[in-house]
Amino acid sequence: MFSVTPIPAFQDNYIWALQGSTPGEIAVVDPGDAAPVLTYLKENNLKLAAILITHHHQDHTGGVKALLQAQDVPVFGPANSPFQGITAPLEHNSEITLLGNRLRVNAVPAHTLDHISYFQPDDQPQLFCGDTLFLAGCGRLFEGTAEQLLAAMNYFKSLPAQTRVYCTHEYSLANLRFAAAVEPDNQQIQETTQRCQTLREQGTPTLPSSLDQELKINPFMRSTEASVATAAEQHSGNALASEVEVLAALRSWKDQF
Repeated sequence: MFSVTPIPAFQDNYIWALQGSTPGEIAVVDPGDAAPVLTYLKENNLKLAAILITHHHQDHTGGVKALLQAQDVPVFGPANSPFQGITAPLEHNSEITLLGNRLRVNAVPAHTLDHISYFQPDDQPQLFCGDTLFLAGCGRLFEGTAEQLLAAMNYFKSLPAQTRVYCTHEYSLANLRFAAAVEPDNQQIQETTQRCQTLREQGTPTLPSSLDQELKINPFMRSTEASVATAAEQHSGNALASEVEVLAALRSWKDQF
């Protein structure tokens, strides 16, 4: 497994630094800003070995050019991405080995059409999911559809429950407020909110999450639950005939929450 360190960027981004079995080298996931990465490398006497991109948005790719000027490394990312800085394009269901660890690539379009995730399956499983899955939430459907979001959620559900989930934004408390509106009687949501509030008061990230936790608190992973479907129907004022319709209603509700 990787040793993972969050490098804060912008207002609420995390650039994940991955350290494996190669001493003194790291890879970074979604470096929207080069400056904090370069500072982290210098302060810890580390060398950059690779860059991983999940999707094309600027807050995930904006630091790539400057990092490459400092160190010529491969830039892994989705083969269908409009971002031109990817030098090692990846297809759905491909696999790479990085710093002694395997990473399985899965296309999870929804937030964007080029979105992929990286799954480290060995020992303690780890998922680097960009903006498709958040703690208690999911990314806006800027380019994709509710059908694609359902496919992504079903893929995440297929992974081991103990998988640690590394998303790239500190949106947890806002997402938990929405989750509590959907399921006000869900004790797990209330307990997670209290824990996350304490972490934020201490200046500590609320991440990583775990898939086991998400299955208990995340409305977008709980769309088959009667309580979630009923809340979505009541808010939308419409009968929802399928899980896709429930997800679409939840996402629309969250967009305006």
